[in-house]
Amino acid sequence: MKLAFIIDPIARLDPGHDTSVALMEAAQSLDHDVWITQIHQLSVIDGKAWATLHKVQLTPVELIDGRWIAAVNWYELSPGNLSCLEDMDAVFMRTDPPVTMPYLYATYILELIDPTKTIVINSPQGLREANEKMYTLQFHQVMPETVVSQDKSIIRQFVEEKKYAVLKPLGGKAGEGILFLDPGDRNFNSIIEVSTQHGREPVMVQKYLPEAKDGDKRIILLDGQPIGAVNRVPTGREFRGNMAVGGRVEKTDITDREKEICATVGPQLQKNGLYFVGIDVIGGYLTEVNVTSPTGIREIDRLNDTNLGKQTIQWLEQKISRR
Repeated sequence: MKLAFIIDPIARLDPGHDTSVALMEAAQSLDHDVWITQIHQLSVIDGKAWATLHKVQLTPVELIDGRWIAAVNWYELSPGNLSCLEDMDAVFMRTDPPVTMPYLYATYILELIDPTKTIVINSPQGLREANEKMYTLQFHQVMPETVVSQDKSIIRQFVEEKKYAVLKPLGGKAGEGILFLDPGDRNFNSIIEVSTQHGREPVMVQKYLPEAKDGDKRIILLDGQPIGAVNRVPTGREFRGNMAVGGRVEKTDITDREKEICATVGPQLQKNGLYFVGIDVIGGYLTEVNVTSPTGIREIDRLNDTNLGKQTIQWLEQKISRR
């Protein structure tokens, strides 16, 4: 297969943590050709999606003393070549959030790819529809109590009823801008004003789940089915478990309740063409659905002696063979 990955600048990626690198390594190990590009290198020519592609050769990471270790020069790139993306068997859209206007424009370009020739993971239309906070509201029956509003009085009433809550910007990533709300905090009004841009931008507010201290579980779903999970536990004085803010990772299993959540979410993900997804679960409640560039498989593989990247590429091989 010929695979293209739309990623952030490769020099900025952490090969021992980044899921995109794990997927590319898996594809290479299975003798597939791997190219990379970035969203600013996408174009439309004669009604088709094109990109400046660099073929990449990776030196795989090694697991040494429980840590992924990368070579100093872990990748090598060929000169860029302008190519039609329909010449690829699959295109992985793996640019990190936030979802900006250039990101949205890139999804419109990718939508020009003929799906009978090339699979885009995840679906461009699915990416536009699935804001990683708002999309979760389709599954309110498995979520903690939640409001979305820019009205300070509505937010205050909700927090006072629940005693404590967590505020999330709708366009945030990696735990950025997530705040713990206490209605007795003298800064409460200021926090809401700043977070909502003085009532001009809605935010998500969820009932605080005390189980958060025991971890925020990331579950990876492939074509709607759970394939692995890792627990992210807050450290120090931090209440967020995100790895990007220092959360400690630990081995975990997927509980029966979490399987029920996956069964609730999975069919809609499949319907929207969201094949590779990470959901977040705290205390048996769904808190987020991550579709842009979900991470976690390096940590899952390290803790469980698995290879979810290989499993994903083998799934793709089968999907392409059935077309």
